[in-house]
Amino acid sequence: MKAEILKTLAQPTRLKILETLRNGEKCICEIVPAINGEQSNVSRHISLMEKAHLVITRKEGVRVMVKVKNPEIFEILDMVRDILKKQMKEHEKLLARI
Repeated sequence: MKAEILKTLAQPTRLKILETLRNGEKCICEIVPAINGEQSNVSRHISLMEKAHLVITRKEGVRVMVKVKNPEIFEILDMVRDILKKQMKEHEKLLARI
C-alpha cells in the first residue's frame, strides 16, 4: 500500500492536482484550468488517486467534487520540498567552489 501511494505521487500532474486541493475541496471543472490540463486527463489522474486512497470524490449535481482524504499527505509533500531546497543549496555551494 505504501508503494502504491508513493507510485501515485510520482507523477507531476498528480502533484499539481494535490497542490490545487491544498486549500480544500474543488470541482474537477476548477482543477482543470488551475493545472492547465484537459478534462479527460485530469479525471483519469483523479481516478487513480482515488484508487490509492489519496482523494475522495462526490457528485454535486453534474459536478464532481474532489478533496484530499488525509491532509497529512501535504506534510509529505512539504518534506520533499524542504529536502529539494537543501539539495539545491548544497549544489549552489559546490558550484561556487568551481
